[in-house]
Amino acid sequence: MRVLVTGGAGFIGSHLCERLLKDNQEVICLDNFFTGRKANIVHLLDNDRFELIRHDVILPILLEVDQIYHLACPASPIHFQYNPVKTTKVNVMGTLNMLGMAKRIKARILLASSSEVYGDPHVNPQTEAYWGNVNPIGPRSCYDEGKRVAETLMMDYYRQNKVDIKIVRIFPTYGPRMLPNDGRVVSNFIVRALKNAPLSIHGNGSRTRSFCYIDDIISGLIKMMNHEEDPVENNTNDYTKPALSGFPGPINLGCPDETSILDLAKLILYLTKSKSELIFAALPENDPQHRQPDISLAERNLSWSPKVSLDEGIDKTIKYFSDSQNSQPLTDKTKVQPAIQP
Repeated sequence: MRVLVTGGAGFIGSHLCERLLKDNQEVICLDNFFTGRKANIVHLLDNDRFELIRHDVILPILLEVDQIYHLACPASPIHFQYNPVKTTKVNVMGTLNMLGMAKRIKARILLASSSEVYGDPHVNPQTEAYWGNVNPIGPRSCYDEGKRVAETLMMDYYRQNKVDIKIVRIFPTYGPRMLPNDGRVVSNFIVRALKNAPLSIHGNGSRTRSFCYIDDIISGLIKMMNHEEDPVENNTNDYTKPALSGFPGPINLGCPDETSILDLAKLILYLTKSKSELIFAALPENDPQHRQPDISLAERNLSWSPKVSLDEGIDKTIKYFSDSQNSQPLTDKTKVQPAIQP
């Protein structure tokens, strides 16, 4: 197949491109390099089945492909809050452009949505049937509501135009090629622990997250993209029932095991043998208290569940950052490059 990956030079996208090439697919990587890096895909450039296009998804483009993995969007608060208008445009206009192309060329399209559609949840763990608790005017809403609108567009194109869609809600993911300065807790803790710098924990450390290793997420994405059967014991709402054959989603992908931020910090300090101190700071506005997926739908329909333990995955990620020559010097203020579009 000929496969398009938007955001293909990013953390998840680059691993997906690599895996698709190993599966003997032809891959087109599309990225504007706002948060993606050429270093993530430079080792793929000599592959004659790999093509790189520098392009912003908020602008139309027409390509001939069989499948579209739509991953393009800044995913960490430090990046998506830098230019919130741009983030909303990526989620809305970018998704509209990819859906329009999928409709014209009759390609299957998978949206990489996010667990952030659940907001600060009132239920734990979160099932696909939960509608979420999102502040529509808060500092995170450009991303949270942006992903919710992107899912709406996917379902409307599915029902109205019979576009072949898949929706995946990705929970916190970590592994090699994370940006060292994107503010995400795993990369932040590891980079600082390796430098014996203090680890800043928001709140008292009792907030929980479920951390899934990148290889497991990639396997889930590919399984969902290529899943053909109707859903088994669909526990989602009526609006997700198929208008066409097959299972459009949404479906949760993530690790069902909760870990507190304090326990994560202690694990990283232990594995890095770091002398870093733990310091505590105020919680960011609208930051969720809990994030834990119910993955029973993925287990039943995709025969998918995470295989890499947290200890093993964190150890691999530490090795990457320890060996990496790309880590930026540690500073108190993280700099991000300006957005390409206003």
